[in-house]
Amino acid sequence: MMGRTRLVFSGSGGQGVVTAAIILAEAAVLHEGLIAVQTQAYGAAARGAATRADVIISDNPINYPKVIQPNIVVCLTQEAYGMYAPIIRPGGLLITDARYVRTERKVDAIQRELPMHSAVMEKIGNAVVLNICMLGALLGLTQLVRTESILAVLETRVPQRFLEMNRQALLLGMSLVPENLRPQTDPDSGNPQSIP
Repeated sequence: MMGRTRLVFSGSGGQGVVTAAIILAEAAVLHEGLIAVQTQAYGAAARGAATRADVIISDNPINYPKVIQPNIVVCLTQEAYGMYAPIIRPGGLLITDARYVRTERKVDAIQRELPMHSAVMEKIGNAVVLNICMLGALLGLTQLVRTESILAVLETRVPQRFLEMNRQALLLGMSLVPENLRPQTDPDSGNPQSIP
């Protein structure tokens, strides 16, 4: 049983956090049979200003679309970390980009610093897919939805000439998560064990 997972993706305008949230929500609804809502907020200027995208995924109806105390927070910039890390639910999962975010241990959460931007630039050479790498890292840490579900949504949202680059970014993000940090699968159901 899934329950309800509340996520906040945060970064700066132009990093694709809103697009990543939309892709995740669509994957949950269209390919996993779950219920999802997605909302977003932008800073004063679109590119470069703080951006936040909320996603709630559940197997039950969702009555309020705004995330108040997320189970999972992803921060791609220091500004986003300062704004959104403090709202995480105690015991939640905080994912940060190792290059752009200096974390402090004041947050009551499992903190995972991953070299998402550096890996994208080294292996793919185009920061436009950082958001998809972030989704891959999220899947590697949570198994929130299946990889195939994200890939199916990418096929409908990404121009064909960029599809392979996005697929590589998704798999790259998953590969950044060490095996010992991946969720264990429930032997009875085959489903991942609970998300924080």
